[in-house]
Amino acid sequence: MKTTTLKRSGADDGFILNEGYFARRNWLDWLFAALVVCGGLFAFFRYQAHMDVYEKGILLGVIPAAIAMGWFWRPLRALMLVVTVGSLLGIVSYQGELARAEQVFWLKYFLSSQSAILWMSVLFFMGTIFYWLGMVASRGEGGNSAAFESMGSKIVWVAIGMALIGTMVRWYEGYLIGPDIGHIPVSNLYEVFVLFSWMTAAFYMYFEAQYKTRALGAFVMLVVSAAVGFLLWYTVVREAHEIQPLVPALKSWWMKLHVPANFIGYGMFALAAMVALAYLIKQQATEKRWYKLTPLWMLGVVICFVPIVFRKSAADVGGGNYWLGYLFVSGLISAGILLGRQRLAERLPSFELLDDVMYKAIAVGFAFFTIATVLGALWAAEAWGGYWSWDPKETWALIVWLNYAAWLHMRLMKGLRGTVAAWWALVGLAVTSFAFLGVNMFLSGLHSYGEL
Repeated sequence: MKTTTLKRSGADDGFILNEGYFARRNWLDWLFAALVVCGGLFAFFRYQAHMDVYEKGILLGVIPAAIAMGWFWRPLRALMLVVTVGSLLGIVSYQGELARAEQVFWLKYFLSSQSAILWMSVLFFMGTIFYWLGMVASRGEGGNSAAFESMGSKIVWVAIGMALIGTMVRWYEGYLIGPDIGHIPVSNLYEVFVLFSWMTAAFYMYFEAQYKTRALGAFVMLVVSAAVGFLLWYTVVREAHEIQPLVPALKSWWMKLHVPANFIGYGMFALAAMVALAYLIKQQATEKRWYKLTPLWMLGVVICFVPIVFRKSAADVGGGNYWLGYLFVSGLISAGILLGRQRLAERLPSFELLDDVMYKAIAVGFAFFTIATVLGALWAAEAWGGYWSWDPKETWALIVWLNYAAWLHMRLMKGLRGTVAAWWALVGLAVTSFAFLGVNMFLSGLHSYGEL
C-alpha cells in the first residue's frame, strides 16, 4: 500500500518526503480503529440472524465510516466511547425486562430512553443559557465571558451524548416490548426531533472547533432549544414518547439511510439560518431608525406566534398554556436581541467568517438532502411502485431542494454574498420548516403517518 508521496521542493530540485494518510496515524488512531472493528463485528455476528442482506451491508459500511469520522475529528472518539459505554450499561441493566426501568436507579433517573432524552432537553437549555451569558458578560481580565462560553460548550457536548444514549437505549426498549415493534428510532416526529437536535448541535460544535469561536453558539443553540421545546410539548401533551409499532410503509431498511441523511440536511439548513440571523444583527447594529429594522422585528413576531398553529383546538388547554409560555420567552429573546444588537455585534465574528460558515453549512446540507431525496425516490419505488408521485411531502422536498440549489448557484456563479444571502437563508429555513412540519399538519398524502 502506498503511504508516501514525493514532492519537488523548489529550485534546488530536491525532494521532500510527505507522509501519506495512513502513515500519519498514531497508535491511538489504530487502537480506536481496532475497537470500532471489534464492536462492529461483534454486533454483526451476534445479530446477523435478525438482519436482511441490506441491513448487514449498512452495518458493515458503518464500521469504516465511524473510523474515518473518528480520525477526521478526534472529539468524536470520546463521544463514541461515552455513548457506547452508557448505552451498554443501560441495555445490560434491563436484563431483558422492561419493568426494570422503574426499579434500577441509573435506569430510572439517567439511562432509560425517556430519562436520557429529558436530560438532553435540560442540558440543551442550560447550554443555550450559558452561551448567552457568555455573549453579554464582560470580556478581558476579570471578565467571565470565556468561562461561560466554555461551560456552554461542555454542557452541549454532554447533551449530545445523552441524546445518543437515549436513542440507542430506546432502540433496544422497542425490542423488549416486542420483536415486531422494535425499530431504529427515527420513525416519528418525537424521534426525529431528537435526531435533529443532536445533529444540529454536533455540526455546530465542529464549526466552533474549526473556526475557534464560540460566539455563534448563542444563536445556533436557539434553534436547538426551540426544537427541544417542541419535543417537550409533544411528549407531555400528545404522549408521543411511547414506542409504537411501525406502519407498513416504514418497515424498510431504506429508513436507516433516508431519514438520517434528510435530517443532516435539515440541521445544516437550520444552522445556516441562525448564522444568517447573526449576520443581519451585526449588520444592523448601528441602525437607529426603527423602520429600517422592520424586517428583523417582524421576523421576531413571526417566530413568537408560530406556536399558535400547534393548538389542535380551543380545548387543547394544556398545550395552549405551554405555547403561551413559549410566546412570552421567545418574545423576550427577540426583543432582547434587537435592543442589545450593538453589544452583540461587537462579540460576533467578522462578516467574512459568518458568510463562510453560512455557505459551508448550506453546501453540506444540500449534499445530504440531495442524497436523501434520491434515497427517498428509491424507497418510494419499492413501497408504492413509483419513484415520484407528486405527494405533498415530495413536492415540498423538491421546493426545498430547488431553493438551496438556486442559493448555491448564485453563490458560486454570481458571487452571492451579504444581506441577500442571509435573508435567503432565513427564508430557506421557513420553507424547510413547512416541508418538515407544515405538510404534516395541513396537507395529506402518502406521508400522512407523520401527522401531529
